[in-house]
Amino acid sequence: MNEQIRDHEVRVIDTDGSQLGIMDTRDALHLAQEKNLDLIMIAPNGKPPVCKILDYGKYHFEQIKREKEAKKKQKVIEIKEVRFSPNIDEHDMETKAKMASKFLTDGNKVKVSVRFRGRELSRTEIGKTVLDSFVASLSEVASVEKPAKMEGRSMVVVLMPKR
Repeated sequence: MNEQIRDHEVRVIDTDGSQLGIMDTRDALHLAQEKNLDLIMIAPNGKPPVCKILDYGKYHFEQIKREKEAKKKQKVIEIKEVRFSPNIDEHDMETKAKMASKFLTDGNKVKVSVRFRGRELSRTEIGKTVLDSFVASLSEVASVEKPAKMEGRSMVVVLMPKR
């Protein structure tokens, strides 16, 4: 901005968007000061760099406003977790499946984990079958992002919503 521009020549754009051409930085700065505005570098990587004659306060305000607008429109994907043990009952499994499908339809990922305690750890294949049946019950709304894998004392599957 203004005196902070270190290049000797710049391409200058006027307030109405018309190009004034390539000129010396001092001349461009003098032109901007005549109009009581600032010379702002908008494309520093160009050959020569592109500067625009603007009111810096207004330009900065509009830039912040555009960033806020872009932030509003982005969707943050959360990872929700559903936990159960390998000896879960059929009805409890259906209840957990309903919650998981609700999370998936909201656009979130779901981490399904089966916790093993004590002697259950020696029979991980039971937990694998429980996970497979759970994933099969959600097959119309979810696809597997990460397949079943042991992480410490639990087996984990990550599901993501189908597109």
